Amino acid sequence: MTNETTWPLVRVLRDREAGLCLSAVVISGFGTSALWLASGVWVKDLTGSDGLAALCLLAMWLPTLAGPLLGTLADRVRRKPLLIGVNVLLGGLLLTLVGVDSPGGLWLLYTVLFVYGAAGVVHDAAESALVATAVGPSLLGDFNGLRMTATEGMKLLAPLAGAGLYTAYGGPGVALLDAATFVLATGVYALLRVREEKPAPPRGSTRRRTAEGARHLWAHPVLRPLVLAGGATMLLAGLNGAMVYAVVDALGRSPAYAGVLYAVQGAGSVVAGLLSGTALRRLGARRFAAYGIALLALGVALRAVPSDPVALGGSAAIGAGLPAVLIAALTSVQRETPGPLLGRVTATAHTLVYAPNVAGLAAGAALVELVNHRPVLVALGVALLATAAPLFAAPAATEAGADR
Repeated sequence: MTNETTWPLVRVLRDREAGLCLSAVVISGFGTSALWLASGVWVKDLTGSDGLAALCLLAMWLPTLAGPLLGTLADRVRRKPLLIGVNVLLGGLLLTLVGVDSPGGLWLLYTVLFVYGAAGVVHDAAESALVATAVGPSLLGDFNGLRMTATEGMKLLAPLAGAGLYTAYGGPGVALLDAATFVLATGVYALLRVREEKPAPPRGSTRRRTAEGARHLWAHPVLRPLVLAGGATMLLAGLNGAMVYAVVDALGRSPAYAGVLYAVQGAGSVVAGLLSGTALRRLGARRFAAYGIALLALGVALRAVPSDPVALGGSAAIGAGLPAVLIAALTSVQRETPGPLLGRVTATAHTLVYAPNVAGLAAGAALVELVNHRPVLVALGVALLATAAPLFAAPAATEAGADR
């Protein structure tokens, strides 16, 4: 591994607060990824229903739609105590799942998953705001890149660990694992040395305070194009994701081969995360996002070619390209948003960027049954290039200078 690749990790770990924040992300992310897989398997084993198993993912994702409202909570109190409280709450909540051993207990599992998703929205908003306070501006790009690397790494490792634990001890064993990760994350957050001013008393109605985050995003000349590009990219990425089994069929492979494509895609995301801090400093947020979307467009279009090497190369390109706009948007939100607004703006940005992915997956699942996937993938590649084009149009000199 070259110095260029390892340097961002060294930069972050040399900073005590940045290293602690990254450790907390890795710990809690491991448990969440394990539960994400195991909850569906748990319901499938108890009921035999694919539909009820799919509801687990819906229950965790649904609160994301209320992100702008939930994000206001992250601006009402100091972020460090809030994160500690949310982790303690989730750890205790997961312990209630130990007794779920029959279909009659599924209401409790769905309730916990829904609260888990809602608390996760608040957690992510508070964490982003705390990171912006605890981590120096020059490290934010490196930190967010490594955060993406850690998240993708957990997607590769944690589901395997969760599946093994589920096989040995059942769903309650996975719930206990996730609860333990929240306890550990609580201890890590408690070690942070960060000074936070007490937020000013809220003024105006809840609706008005909630809308402030959206108004800030829409009026900001840097954030608006990045968030809009992020939402469009995730919509098209969702449509692409729904085509994966059609791609596997065209290759003449079994459905399990999708796991190989996902693994290669995850490896591409890990590499992108390691290099993103350097790329942000050299290119600026808009150009970095634009190049990433263009690479994603190439990877999606290559999936239309019925060849194993091409499909694997396309998956690597998708994994490397997709994180760019997400990292660029999050880093810019942290840098360009006043502290008192950061929780609401972060949660609103997450909703605008990630919610379209769910719509894309749903639309793609219907589309793949009606038309051939190859022209759809080529069309998605063209649409992604069109999404990237406006980001190339603006000069990046000012942004690159700010990143440096």
